[in-house]
Amino acid sequence: MVLNADYRPLSYYPLSLWGWQDAIKAVFLDRVNIVSEYDKTVKSPSFEIRLPSVVSLKAYVKPARHPAFTRFNVFLRDRFTCQYCGQRDDLTFDHVIPRSKGGATTWENVVAACSACNLRKADRLPHEAHMVPAQPPFQPSVADLHRNGRLFPPNYLHDSWLDYLYWDSVLEP
Repeated sequence: MVLNADYRPLSYYPLSLWGWQDAIKAVFLDRVNIVSEYDKTVKSPSFEIRLPSVVSLKAYVKPARHPAFTRFNVFLRDRFTCQYCGQRDDLTFDHVIPRSKGGATTWENVVAACSACNLRKADRLPHEAHMVPAQPPFQPSVADLHRNGRLFPPNYLHDSWLDYLYWDSVLEP
């Protein structure tokens, strides 16, 4: 796992991970500090090193202020849920105001929708189709996407990563 110089993950979702080869290369180029290691080692004829499990960048990378407008980020903003029926399967995206009626492909006009709802709404305005999104579309902040990303943890989390993933979460008494 890769942490920024302030020990926050570069990204929560997808989690900022590097392959072991990239991590070893960054160690040798002196671009990272090793924070935690696995028990496994890699060897060359003249060198042996334990595989890093958590590294932190030596130079701080300023996070983007506004997330990129991508299909994945629209789904993440909408919590991978159809904004019309709540279904989580077969997602696509829908223009709330259809492009044929002047709607733009922007954060403020696109929502996650299942294929069935997208076909049912078709080329109509929400009031014409009697289909209003559960949440009005909006441009999320990076914090919004991080918060939503924590709701969908990766399939695999190594124990050595846990101390760095949720350190900014509210603690329970």
